[in-house]
Amino acid sequence: MPKYVVRYGVMRHLGVFSVKGNESFQRGASVIARTERGLELGQVLAEASDDTAAQIDSPQRGAILREQSSEDQREIHRLLAAQRQEFEVCLQRVKESGLDMRLVDLEHLYGGERVIVYYLAEQRVDFRDLVKVLAKEFQTRIEMRQIGVRDEAKLLADYGDCGKPVCCNTHLSEMPPVSMKMAKLQKATLDPNKISGRCGRLKCCLRYEYETYQELRRELPPVGVEVITSSGRATVIGQEILSGQLLVETEEMRRTMIDSSEVLTVLEKKGKKSPGNRSEARPDGNSKEQ
Repeated sequence: MPKYVVRYGVMRHLGVFSVKGNESFQRGASVIARTERGLELGQVLAEASDDTAAQIDSPQRGAILREQSSEDQREIHRLLAAQRQEFEVCLQRVKESGLDMRLVDLEHLYGGERVIVYYLAEQRVDFRDLVKVLAKEFQTRIEMRQIGVRDEAKLLADYGDCGKPVCCNTHLSEMPPVSMKMAKLQKATLDPNKISGRCGRLKCCLRYEYETYQELRRELPPVGVEVITSSGRATVIGQEILSGQLLVETEEMRRTMIDSSEVLTVLEKKGKKSPGNRSEARPDGNSKEQ
């Protein structure tokens, strides 16, 4: 029995879903699926091979019921219009409740099993009375979900500074931690206005090439060590990681850029060789690999 990777919900959850019999679906097919939350809209991303499923962290399970029909499409348009009205109602009820929270989005499941309310808040919110009011208003189960600013961008943002749709609302299912250390290693500008995404936090794309930069940097002599080149002794004062070049200062206090392949020996500041897979100078002027 074939299985498929399906993306569903406004938070773009991923699941491995089974099908009835030997029914097959094309990539990109819009489907109606039964998830752990209820009856929902979904999109088929790929057939769920063992390798594909292994790349999904804690995949949800469910079943594809059918491909979306023209009748389903009409119901979807009706539901989207109803969601806009429900959002306005929810805004009013939050305001009346006086709770310290900001409404971000509202998701009404296709099958009507529940309405999920996404909100921002600095502190824990006691929304029990609000849930009762909304459940009576919408005649269904209400689920309140507190989110962070990065999740808010995932729900509401459109395009990033690069001119493409934001990553969190396209291919990212989980948003990885990003630090200023990653920006510094890649020598990105440290201007917060230029390295921050629509969420106001550091851009997720700063992480994409970080591991590659780390691997390339490990192949270079670190800043501060002394090296011996065919031109003599020098101190490394800077690195150009992608090009594999070093900014060095010679004993004559002259600064120059050299290729890392020109380094014959890497020395500690006191003249001790540092460990690493680098060539060692020999008395005859040749070199051998360690």
